Amino acid sequence: MSRPPVAREAVLDAFERIIIAEGERAATLDATARAAGVSKGGLLYHFGSRHALIAGLIERLHRLVDDDVDLIHTAPEGAISYFVRSSVDVKSPLDHSFVATVRLAQGGDLQAAEAIDAVQSRWLIEIRRHVADPSLALAITLIGDGLYHHAALQADLGSRIDADDQVGPAEMDALVALLERIARDAR
Repeated sequence: MSRPPVAREAVLDAFERIIIAEGERAATLDATARAAGVSKGGLLYHFGSRHALIAGLIERLHRLVDDDVDLIHTAPEGAISYFVRSSVDVKSPLDHSFVATVRLAQGGDLQAAEAIDAVQSRWLIEIRRHVADPSLALAITLIGDGLYHHAALQADLGSRIDADDQVGPAEMDALVALLERIARDAR
């Protein structure tokens, strides 16, 4: 699959940044074109409408999730370890697309809400491929959600967080070991 054009990606990057920083209402076509450093005509060349821009963002999210699912499946450390540890990777391209799509869904965009639901389902389906117990697979994905939300909140709070509230390497290692042990015992 060929990479999308650089200008198209710059427009999507700008759209994501505006949605995340200022909210979905601020992410107009004019504001997005300005932030991307392209003319409105340049933006419209790649995305003929705001709806097309949202569709492009969702397409990007699905592409990034496809890559993530491939990594879950092929991770040398195993699916559980990869999924749980990568759940705290905030500020990645996947995180930016995910957050922007969530914000669109929160603003009432049905297409974005359906995309978030599909993404969550894809991760659960992939974990179920590696974990025999469906309830445990669900628990692992929900733990990943919790870790993600915790890490995102910590990133937003920055230096104002208490060091005791952080999930450090030792806690992460212990959590992964516990989940892997439960998965082994469930077989």
